[in-house]
Amino acid sequence: QFQLVESGGGLVQPGGSLRLSCTASGLALDRYAIGWFRQAPGKEREGISCISISGGQRDYADSVQGRFIISRDNAENTVYLQMNSLKPEDTAVYYCAAERSQYCQMVHSWYNYWGQGTQVTVSS
Repeated sequence: QFQLVESGGGLVQPGGSLRLSCTASGLALDRYAIGWFRQAPGKEREGISCISISGGQRDYADSVQGRFIISRDNAENTVYLQMNSLKPEDTAVYYCAAERSQYCQMVHSWYNYWGQGTQVTVSS
């Protein structure tokens, strides 16, 4: 059975960094475009980054551009989201999503496979 699992969340001070991982069991991620999304309490799910199968396309939301870096290691079946210069407004549950497509989109309704999410809290 296909499963996506996020890890790496936690509590960090403003200005700090975290690296989230998205791993898969039951299928090879190298056949899937991957997106990262987040949802804060009372807010809609927001697309923040996505990466194509090859890694040649990497898109970012304006809110994280220049601070977050998405990457993938297909040999490890893992996609990463390096989050730097974290702000309190980055606090949310972070999800990864997969869709069998060469290219990615930051539209949550486009993805069919989702992880359960990992909490990121940015607070002093």
